[in-house]
Amino acid sequence: MLNGNKEDAVKKINRKFNGERLKSARKYRGKTIKDLAEEIGVSKQAISQFENGKSAPLFETLIKIIDKLKFPRDYFYEKDDINIELGNTYFRALSKMTKKEESIQKEKTKFIGKIFNFLDEYIEFPKLNLPDFESDMRIEDMSIKLREYWGLGQEPIKDIVYVLEKNGIIVTSMNTDTDNIDAYSQQQNINGKKHFIVVLGNDKYSAARRQFSLAHELGHIVMHDGFLDIEDLTKEEIRNMENEAHAFASAFLLPRDNFIKDVSIYPTDLNYYKQLKKKWRTSISAMLVRANHLGILTNSSYQIAMKKISKLGWRKREPLDDTLIMSEPTVLCRAIDILLDNEVLDVKGILSEMSNMGLTLPSEEIENLLGLKMGKLKINESVDSKVIKMSIKNSNQLSYK
Repeated sequence: MLNGNKEDAVKKINRKFNGERLKSARKYRGKTIKDLAEEIGVSKQAISQFENGKSAPLFETLIKIIDKLKFPRDYFYEKDDINIELGNTYFRALSKMTKKEESIQKEKTKFIGKIFNFLDEYIEFPKLNLPDFESDMRIEDMSIKLREYWGLGQEPIKDIVYVLEKNGIIVTSMNTDTDNIDAYSQQQNINGKKHFIVVLGNDKYSAARRQFSLAHELGHIVMHDGFLDIEDLTKEEIRNMENEAHAFASAFLLPRDNFIKDVSIYPTDLNYYKQLKKKWRTSISAMLVRANHLGILTNSSYQIAMKKISKLGWRKREPLDDTLIMSEPTVLCRAIDILLDNEVLDVKGILSEMSNMGLTLPSEEIENLLGLKMGKLKINESVDSKVIKMSIKNSNQLSYK
C-alpha cells in the first residue's frame, strides 16, 4: 500500500489540466485570449483549445502561463467542487466601467464566495437576515420596514458596515485597481444557499461616501432581482434601477421624520449641514438632495445651494471627509483571526486546507480578496491578531457572539 505522500503524488500526476481554471485566471488578470497568446508565444487557437479542454499545454507553455498569470501550478489541475451559482453584479457608476473591469471584478467576487465557503466549514457566520417586502411597496416604506426589522429606529447609522455584517451580508474591501468603483454587490447561491457579497474599493477617502455606497448596494439587494440578466436591460432601465438604489440609500440613511426635524432648523445654511454631517454621517450633497425631495428645501434654494457647493470645491471633497473615521469590514478578517488565535489552523494549515478544497491561490491574492493586512498569510510570519469573542459550536466550527 502506498503511504500518504505517495498517494498524493500519484493523484497529482493523474490529474488533468482544467481549462476552465485557465479561463478564470485569465479573466482574473484582465487578459483577453489574444493578450495571453501573444505574451506566451502561442496562437489564439491554442489558448482556446486549452480553455475548452481539447488539449493541454506542454510543460514549457504551462510554465509561461504560470509566470504571466501568477497562479500556482496546482490551481490549473484542480476540480471545481464548489457549486456556485452567480447572480448579476450591480456596479455603482456602471456607465464608467469597461467590460474588462467588469469581468475582473466578477471573477474576483466568485473567489470571495469560494473562500467564504471554506471559512464557513469552521466559522458560524451571522445568518442572512432580511424581511420580505411586498412587490408594490414604496421605497420610503421599504427603508422604514428594514430599519424596524433591524431595530435601528430613526437614529443615525454610525457604522453601516457593522449593520450589514451583523445581518449576514458579506462585506469586503479590496484593491480593485480602478478608480471607477466605489462599491458593487452580487448574489451568489453557494451549494444551494443564498448569500450577498458587497465589495468596496479600499482607496476611497470619504467615510460618508462609503456609507452611501453601502446603502446603495443594500438598495439593490432588497429591491432588485439578484439573477436578473442585466444584459437584457436598456440603458434607461439600468439608470432607473440606479436611481431607485440612490433613493433607497437616502431614505435608509436619512429617515424621514427625524431628518426633517433636524434639517428644518436651517435648511439653506451650508455651515449647518456640516454639523448634520457629523451626526448623520452622510454627505452634504446627499442631504441637500434628500431635503429637496422631502419638500424642506425648495427647488430654487436647492439649485443655489448646489452652485455654492460647486464654487467651494465640495463636489470633489467636502468638509469632514478627512475627519470622519471610515468603517472597515471585519467579519472575514476576524474569521481568519479566530482560526489562527485559537490554533485551529496555522497559516500553512489554512493554505493547505484551502488547497485540499480546490483553492490553491497565492497568499497575497487571498489577503486582497478578504481585505487582510498584506503579509497576514505569509508562512512563518509572526502576526499580532485581534482576539474576538467566540463560542465553540462543535469540535469543528466556531461562532461569533
